Amino acid sequence: MGFAIYYLQKLQTIYYFGSTLVQEPIVVVDSDLERCLGLCALLGQENYRTTPLHSLQDLEENILRGGFRVVILDLDGLPADNRFFRDLKRINPSAIFMALSSRPFHPELKESLCVHIYACIRKPYDPMELYYWLKTIFINEDEWKNSNHA
Repeated sequence: MGFAIYYLQKLQTIYYFGSTLVQEPIVVVDSDLERCLGLCALLGQENYRTTPLHSLQDLEENILRGGFRVVILDLDGLPADNRFFRDLKRINPSAIFMALSSRPFHPELKESLCVHIYACIRKPYDPMELYYWLKTIFINEDEWKNSNHA
């Protein structure tokens, strides 16, 4: 019971002070410009900074530069495969990938879903579910940095 209360308090802290904890922008990759900008605007309402990209090539170019922690990819319009995720994690091991998809299953991405993708959210996504996953990422990262690992 104590852990649940602690965790809820941490979620509330990040909810109220999200803009001070999230230093690096979240990269949103979607081949559809309108959907990409819509998701960026939604994340902006919760004080998350975003960088919109529209192709996997754009992502590959930006991952070399770094400066971000979380990548949200729309799997429906992007030809991502297991090799793509393996290569990106090799280049930037600290990147955290989230996926959006209208399909409930992706057998062709079994390896990536088990190893490289933090969460896959079914579309149409619930903004609260998306915020929840982002907050858990930043809570876990904050706790890791504050432990003896930093």
